Amino acid sequence: MKVLHVDINHPLIIEQFSELGFQNVEDYTSTKKEIESKIDQYDGLIIRSRFTIDSQFLDKAKNLKFIGRLGAGLENIDIKHAKSLGIFLAAAPEGNRNAVGEHAMGMLLSLFNKLNTADREVRSGKWDREGNRGLELEGKVVGIIGYGNMGKAFAKKLIGFDVEEVICYDIQGGVEDENARQVGIMEFQNRADVVSLHVPQTAETVGMVHSEFLNKFQKPIWIINTARGKCIITSDLVEAMKSGKVLGAGLDVLEYEKASFENMFSDNNLPDAFQYLINSDQVVLSPHVAGWTVESKIKLAQTIVDKIKAKFIT
Repeated sequence: MKVLHVDINHPLIIEQFSELGFQNVEDYTSTKKEIESKIDQYDGLIIRSRFTIDSQFLDKAKNLKFIGRLGAGLENIDIKHAKSLGIFLAAAPEGNRNAVGEHAMGMLLSLFNKLNTADREVRSGKWDREGNRGLELEGKVVGIIGYGNMGKAFAKKLIGFDVEEVICYDIQGGVEDENARQVGIMEFQNRADVVSLHVPQTAETVGMVHSEFLNKFQKPIWIINTARGKCIITSDLVEAMKSGKVLGAGLDVLEYEKASFENMFSDNNLPDAFQYLINSDQVVLSPHVAGWTVESKIKLAQTIVDKIKAKFIT
């Protein structure tokens, strides 16, 4: 099979595809339109997030048998149309779930222990012990929304922190395991001290964290988002932080990200809500790198190879 690679990934994917007898073609610079004009020549496509794979693109891909996306989700692909054309879709949430779980834990511990603030102050010569008194995870109820690969990885990291309980909420039933108990949304909002998002970007999850949702929590909460930025309405989050309903936020992803994940904004205008976030000591930010580790780069590539091999090589 002839495979087109449009994003740079770990070289093992090309090496192992070659060993399987695939012909690899690398094109990391052509525009989507240019690639669309020649996609009918290929049996496979390997992509991360450089552009969206819409129905028009798929209709031009007359011979395409599979698309491998080196990431957790498939939101940049018209999944329904691809499946109607018989195209096999492979994502790799197994490849970066551990990285995401560790990053979420790091953000939470940084917020609880005011590490970013303390670091800046000490570097500037300020030695304020009382002002940097932290919180402990012990005795807290940690709530996870979305209990798939990423949510389960985060729950596993909580073992040993002596939290009161880890609870999870998911639209699918029967997802709980030994690390988290599945609950309904009312119990979730009544008990959670920490809320960590681990959902894919879908029509149901876009804008799911809004003012009404936040106001239903019985206790002030801490929010961690390593999922997708558009799951949180940032202006509503900021209002909740101003009112004390949200005590702090660890955000690896932002509502304002462009679909390519390579740049944050389409222009240079910073929204007021984002300006608040970058000025707040109660916020930890990172540039969509929760699943972006040296190890996950290898795991993501290997996961895609294994899935394609299992599907097409007998």
